[in-house]
Amino acid sequence: QGQLVESGGGLLQVGDALRLSCQASGGTFSDYEMAWFRQIAGKEREFVIGISRGGSQPWYAQPGVERFVVSRDNAKGTMTLQTNSLKPEDSAVYYCAAGYTFGSKLISSFKWWGQGTQVTVSS
Repeated sequence: QGQLVESGGGLLQVGDALRLSCQASGGTFSDYEMAWFRQIAGKEREFVIGISRGGSQPWYAQPGVERFVVSRDNAKGTMTLQTNSLKPEDSAVYYCAAGYTFGSKLISSFKWWGQGTQVTVSS
C-alpha cells in the first residue's frame, strides 16, 4: 500500500504564491488518478483539483474556474499544486489523494490520503 506525504504549507501573506508538493511511495504512482483536497476549519473537506494518471488532463472543482494548477511527475512520484495570489479564504489543510476514478470530486473515490499540510494566509 502506498503512502502520500504533503509538504510546502506554512504561513503566507495575501497575494503570495502557493506551491505544495505530494510525494508518493510504495506503489506505482502512474496507476492512480491524483487530486488535491482541502479542509477549511469547521467545514467539510472539499475537492480542489485533480489530474489524470498520465498528467495531461486536469479536472477542476468548478469547470472553467482554473485558479489552481496541478502537475505530476510520474518518474519521481510527485504531484504539485500551485496558485498565484492567495486569499485569506484559501487557509486550510491541504491533502493529496490517490484513486482510480478520473474526474471524480468525491472523497469516497480516493483510497489513499496524505496527512495534510496546513496553509495559513494572513492579511
